[in-house]
Amino acid sequence: MTEMTGKLIFAFLISLAVSALLGKIVVPWLRKIKAGQAIKEIGPKWHMSKAGTPTMGGVIFIAGVAVACVTSGYSLMKQGDFAHIFVFLLALGFGAVGFVDDYKKLKKKQNTGLTAGKKFALQVAVAALFVVVLRSFGYATPNLYIPFFDVSYPLPEWLFYAFTIFVIVATVNAVNLTDGVDGLATGTSIPVFVFYSVVAFAWGKEYLSLGIFAAGLVGGLFGFLLYNYNPAKVFMGDTGSLFLGGAVAGMAIAMDMPLIIITIGILYILEVLSDIIQVGYFKLSHGKRVFKMAPFHHHLEMGGWTGKKWSEKELFALFTGISTLMAVISFFGVFDRYAA
Repeated sequence: MTEMTGKLIFAFLISLAVSALLGKIVVPWLRKIKAGQAIKEIGPKWHMSKAGTPTMGGVIFIAGVAVACVTSGYSLMKQGDFAHIFVFLLALGFGAVGFVDDYKKLKKKQNTGLTAGKKFALQVAVAALFVVVLRSFGYATPNLYIPFFDVSYPLPEWLFYAFTIFVIVATVNAVNLTDGVDGLATGTSIPVFVFYSVVAFAWGKEYLSLGIFAAGLVGGLFGFLLYNYNPAKVFMGDTGSLFLGGAVAGMAIAMDMPLIIITIGILYILEVLSDIIQVGYFKLSHGKRVFKMAPFHHHLEMGGWTGKKWSEKELFALFTGISTLMAVISFFGVFDRYAA
């Protein structure tokens, strides 16, 4: 077993163990302090039965990946490689924004937390700081890599910053929208981080630290899924979904391939586009809708287009399957860029 293989497997296993065990403590504790999720009345009526299910459970897999980064990545940090720590801190910054949002919702006992303006400003600040740090430490270049064509185009520094911040904030909010059904964001994201892990392995030791972060998050998400799969015992909340979004974007930026999010994150994009289309058309048509409900998973859940009402388990299988397929396709688009 090579050093890379061993570290990636260890990161996965230690994070899985931490998350699975921590869930046994965190879930009852969240229930005890009545950290229950409020459910929007405009959503599917059958979701009202979920009211009171503990939220903020994202801390479970965040803790798992934190332990994986420190333990499996310790030797790399001693050598001065902190790429995985920077991505973790980016994700943690967004997770902190989500935590504040979740806390305000719980305090008000309703499904509204931070105002959209405050949340957006905080997200831009976190993204901007991350990009500055990555550039300062040489972990990112102002070159736009085009997956599948294996070519790069240099960008003006100002455009690189603007584009990268946009990608991060947009991805974070798209992933957040995917978290609307038991296990959906978890299942959709697992293949994404398997993809990052495998690509890091294919590209060689220079990307090992990033592979450790990705493998750790895969393990953490599997551990969390024990409690988040339908019927969910806990929700990840904005604490978890914003952390996940930051991790998805942070890995793409740190690996110098932001455009891979178009394929690897196609479901996140579908979710956010359905929301934009729904709101835009509703305003332009004075009350008409394209979807029964946005984002798109709710449209399927409510029997949109075909009349079939997808169950939460069916949606989980559908989204996880599509995400897995797109992960395979994305791998063939980038794997030989720096193949070891």
